[in-house]
Amino acid sequence: MNDALIDTFGAALTVVLVTAAPILLIGLGVSLITSLLQAMTQVQEQTLNLVPRLLAMLVALLLLFGWMMSQLMDFASEMFSSAT
Repeated sequence: MNDALIDTFGAALTVVLVTAAPILLIGLGVSLITSLLQAMTQVQEQTLNLVPRLLAMLVALLLLFGWMMSQLMDFASEMFSSAT
C-alpha cells in the first residue's frame, strides 16, 4: 500500500511540475530580459519589472490553459480508474 501511495504522490508532483513549468519559465525569461534592459538603461524602477512579467504570465496562462487542463484531466481520470 505504501508503494502505491508513493508512486501516486510522485506522479502528482510530476504533473504539477510539468503543468506549471511553462508559465514559470516564461515569467523567468521576461524578468531576465527586463532586468537586462534596466541594467543597460540604468532605470531602476521596481514596477518596470513586475508589470511585463505579470502580463506575459497571464497571456501564457490564457494560451496554455487548455493544455494544462487536459494534462490534469488525464491524470485525474487515470487516478480514478486505478482506484476502482
